[in-house]
Amino acid sequence: MISATRIKRQSAIRLFAQEYSESNLTEQGIGEYDPSFVITKLGIKVNRALFCGVIDRLEKREGDNGPSFNGQLRDPTGVNRFNVASFQPELQVEMEELFARFESGDRFLMAIVGKSRWFEGDEGGIFTSFRVEEFAVINQESYMNWLIETSDATLRRLNFYELSLGVDINKESLISSGMPPDLIDGTLLARQHYSNADTENYRLGILKALSSASGRPVEDSDDSIQEKEDIVENITNNQTDVNPADIILDTIRNHDTGTGVEYDKLVESCTLSGISRESAEDCIEDLRDVQGDIIEPRFGFFRLLDQ
Repeated sequence: MISATRIKRQSAIRLFAQEYSESNLTEQGIGEYDPSFVITKLGIKVNRALFCGVIDRLEKREGDNGPSFNGQLRDPTGVNRFNVASFQPELQVEMEELFARFESGDRFLMAIVGKSRWFEGDEGGIFTSFRVEEFAVINQESYMNWLIETSDATLRRLNFYELSLGVDINKESLISSGMPPDLIDGTLLARQHYSNADTENYRLGILKALSSASGRPVEDSDDSIQEKEDIVENITNNQTDVNPADIILDTIRNHDTGTGVEYDKLVESCTLSGISRESAEDCIEDLRDVQGDIIEPRFGFFRLLDQ
């Protein structure tokens, strides 16, 4: 069973910097707890996202209420900007450590779960970024898994976007065309707001990401779909699986202070390791109901059986 809070919390979308940074359509929530979204040209509504990359910039700013941090992660398609605010004390200590590493010249891969943010410039332009919720330094394997998952998610959006070009721009037509529910509202808004997206440029971004994951350089002129599919097959056949059960059990072991670890914390620990949200949720249920390794002493919080 999933609680109302879990249902209302928006899933962390996988997307590359290229798709997010080119977005300038936003939807502000009306009520106090209603989510706000950045809507991309490919029709996904982004409230939260999981994005990865090498640390490209990290700055610390001192303010009246304490320090804040601004930075950039670079993936094969561009950069995503992020912020840790002074009112987020739970993130400050670890961010201070990363800032010291960055200042010393160290460069590393990171995964960040963040809330979408934007501001409007003096001339009306929209500039996007993320407010950090969780972050972790990751290894090359986790980054490769994210590149593959995000390429797959982007290609899915791209294929349905191209499908929408051949139908009327209304909800009934999109449903009849077979478009999945999670893309319908965003596609309607995107098609009404943006001129047609440069689909070849997005395909090139996917190809670059998969080439980066496989270690095979690809020239811009070689961005054939067949080559991309060959790279996907090669990566899939050679990647090492990350066991979500190990991640979940280690997260409880390391973070349970006596009251249990929250459901969303377990899921996001998995996603930061390159595991899909669906696999994480299935594994939590299996560990609780089938294997009996974890218990749920109060709703939405989990402990190891032997703790």
